[in-house]
Amino acid sequence: MTAAPTGGQYRLHHAGPDGVVEAVVTEVAAGIRELRVAGFDLTEPFPVTEQPPGANGIVLVPWPNRVAGGVWELDGKRQQLDVSEPKYGNASHGLLRFAPYRVVSQTETGIVQEATIHPQHGWPFTLETRVHHELVDDGIRVTHEITNRSGARAPFAVGAHPYLRAGDTPAEDLVVTLDAATAFTVDEQKVPNGSVSVEGTSFDLRQGQRAGAADLDTAYSDITTDADGVRHTTLHGPEGDGVQLWQDASFPYVQVFTSREYPRGDAKGLAVAVEPMTAPANALNSGEGLRWLEPDETWTGTWGIRRVWS
Repeated sequence: MTAAPTGGQYRLHHAGPDGVVEAVVTEVAAGIRELRVAGFDLTEPFPVTEQPPGANGIVLVPWPNRVAGGVWELDGKRQQLDVSEPKYGNASHGLLRFAPYRVVSQTETGIVQEATIHPQHGWPFTLETRVHHELVDDGIRVTHEITNRSGARAPFAVGAHPYLRAGDTPAEDLVVTLDAATAFTVDEQKVPNGSVSVEGTSFDLRQGQRAGAADLDTAYSDITTDADGVRHTTLHGPEGDGVQLWQDASFPYVQVFTSREYPRGDAKGLAVAVEPMTAPANALNSGEGLRWLEPDETWTGTWGIRRVWS
């Protein structure tokens, strides 16, 4: 039997008041391969026989998005990461994209996985990473834990790359709503080169924008929070039913990506990624959002995906 490209497949199940919540979490990249509530898909599922299309569902650590040219500086010394995005010449999506995670514990409704980032090209640190996927009544809660096991303080940022879906609604008909005041502009390498107010621009999602008419691969900041400090991005269909990604105060940035290269059988079509991030692209160079851990210090942060009803 041929092994799955994403390794072990961990099926989670929770009997919620509005129907069964179920998910499949993968060994490789601690990814979400399936997530649904009462048969209503909250993410784009993909076959067990395939690698995650467009990085679907994977964890991004110790940086999300891109590092320009794979180059950054540490204490005055140039660091050269492996270039993993040849098209733009960058280091992309961290160092665990194709790494297996070890299972720490598993129940019917949740799983805790861990993986270690060891020193390598352009990265002289050891970080222990842990991811807890837990089903709740309306979806899933994901908690990240990072511990520095190096002899010196170490930088890091964390993100995730789910493609959201609202049941059977075509992606083109989804309305994306995000109450964010600032968007990052990028250069030809997809690396941030500034930021702008969304007012009067195509980046403005505050009143909602139809995904089929949007052209976004855009990071946002200055996102309005609720009373608990939580930020929300919502996708809903014409009937009002939809999906919402929420992120706690540890994740002040989000990337919205309307990919028109997402595999749809024998063709390609639109899919909408909503990526919670603790820092924007190129944080190892800009320092924006970058966090530093002292030896043996631990950081935690949480985000999740829920079904919303009209």
